[in-house]
Amino acid sequence: MEMKKKAVHMTTVHHPYDPRIYHKQCKSLKNAGFDVTLIARRDPKRNESGKAINHVRLKTYKSRLKRMIFGTYDAYRKAKAINADVYTFHDPELLPAAWLLKNKDNVVIYDVHEDYMTSIMQKDYLSEPVKKIVASGYRLMEKFFTKNMGVSLAEKYYRDTHPEGVWILNYPTVNKSFIEHAPAGEREDRVLYTGNVSHVRGALHHAKIPAIDPSIHVHFVGQCPRTLADEMEVVAGSYSDRLNMEGIDSFVEKEVIEERYLERNWLAGIALFPQTEHYRQKELTKFFEYMNAGLPILCSDFPVWKRFVERHQCGIAVDPEDDEAIRAALDYLKHNPEEAALMGQNGKAAVMEELNWQAEERKLVRWYKALLNMDARSNRKKEILADESGS
Repeated sequence: MEMKKKAVHMTTVHHPYDPRIYHKQCKSLKNAGFDVTLIARRDPKRNESGKAINHVRLKTYKSRLKRMIFGTYDAYRKAKAINADVYTFHDPELLPAAWLLKNKDNVVIYDVHEDYMTSIMQKDYLSEPVKKIVASGYRLMEKFFTKNMGVSLAEKYYRDTHPEGVWILNYPTVNKSFIEHAPAGEREDRVLYTGNVSHVRGALHHAKIPAIDPSIHVHFVGQCPRTLADEMEVVAGSYSDRLNMEGIDSFVEKEVIEERYLERNWLAGIALFPQTEHYRQKELTKFFEYMNAGLPILCSDFPVWKRFVERHQCGIAVDPEDDEAIRAALDYLKHNPEEAALMGQNGKAAVMEELNWQAEERKLVRWYKALLNMDARSNRKKEILADESGS
């Protein structure tokens, strides 16, 4: 009987139950017959005994520097002891460890979650000259360490900086309860934001919505620092009681977020982000999740985002700095319930037919198997790239 191939996923930065790492990649590989281990920090708030994936725990460090030094070494030491056939790492700080793990008998994959170059350029705690130096140094380091590795890309435009990468796009898993869910009655005057809450992800723009339209309640389901939550309440002013926040100083798991989608007949899913180079080109994962749940999208009118919602006829794109435009969009959704429902249906259909993890899962598994079978690699690579042409 052939031994199962060992696959290890490593992260020192992400939460152990990060949707892309745990719920999509690890579970997909386990279902495909791999022996999967996740190396990540533990979740002190969860009993992990019932989890489907073997979890090797790392110590949690409050200091970023200590995490980058000691956490990286700990991850390397524990990964090497497993002697896996394929290692996938998810954080730039693990580049040296992954390089040391690479040998002639295994495969190492760098899973690119973010546009790290533009992410570095928007760090508030770095001066402009330092940002440029750090970004350039990071790119050189990345090129050096990934020379003999596979590279998977969560976004299509990451191919601009990683031309050798394979698209494993961050589309949602199709939730069957969403398919069957048909909320009764009128849409409520409530909008939903899911995922981590931050300044660059529109926290203050979303917080001002009740002041723009006092009939609207805004619900946030995702991790938010207490200090930012306080700042958002100041922005909302006398309407701060219309901000509903779940996840202050704590991670909110995928299962909880999915429950919230089903609890109400939401007016829209929101993503009114300010202009930043980092987000202007991204097709947000939350777009697909809103669509999967049948929610119209209300988002910023970045060209890529505007084209996306118009192509799928699933939402409205507005200038995030234009309060009147935001008010008009909310009014349209409130007073045109049939159109709002059609937007939700269009989005759900697009996810069901095309924009779903199931298609990416097949590509992921086929690619891993190709990388582990050197003789078939070139043909398999052609098949995978052919699949991408239709993505």
